Amino acid sequence: MGGLTAAKDEAVPLPVQAMRITRRILSILSIFLVAAGVRPRQVFAQQNTPLITSPSPGDVLQGVIPITGSSQVDGFVSAQIAFSFTGDPTGTWFRIATGSQPVQDGTLAVWDTTNISDGVYDMRLRVLNADGKTLDVVVSGLRVRNYTPVETPTPTAFIPAATPLPTPTATPTPYPTPTVLPPNPAMLSSKDVSVGIGYGGLAAILVFLLLGMYLWLRRKS
Repeated sequence: MGGLTAAKDEAVPLPVQAMRITRRILSILSIFLVAAGVRPRQVFAQQNTPLITSPSPGDVLQGVIPITGSSQVDGFVSAQIAFSFTGDPTGTWFRIATGSQPVQDGTLAVWDTTNISDGVYDMRLRVLNADGKTLDVVVSGLRVRNYTPVETPTPTAFIPAATPLPTPTATPTPYPTPTVLPPNPAMLSSKDVSVGIGYGGLAAILVFLLLGMYLWLRRKS
């Protein structure tokens, strides 16, 4: 009997043996999960965060716009897409579409932007789950431009860095040192002039005296 059994085991195809081994491993893994208090459905938990992948903040919207993303969360009940004026203090939201089926990485709604005036808007995806909680995701700064020109980015002015000019260095010009001239022998001082005038006066008086004596002697003769 033992030999027959061994012969039968050897006759089992390899794919069947691999399948049996896989089942045993899965059974052991399930025992560990149950012992840890983890339910199998939690291993493949659904996405619990709503998401808008398009449009993105700051996008320009024209015409009919598909809104894509995900609304699938645990206990999904419904989802709503709405828009509001950016900075509206009243917090008023206008409905675009409502869905009763969760969406995973697909089209959430289609928005015809030609039905509203041009401006800047915010978009909100609100998901309601079975616990009565709402999960929101908001995309801000959407620019609807169906009837007005689209703003072009203002180029940043390039301001070249000022290169300081080299400071001129004053170079002193050499001048020759003045040489003191020797005294001029022909230059007369005030004393010499006074003496000269005195001598000249005496000479003139002497001449007059001599001339007078000559004339007086001539008359006597």
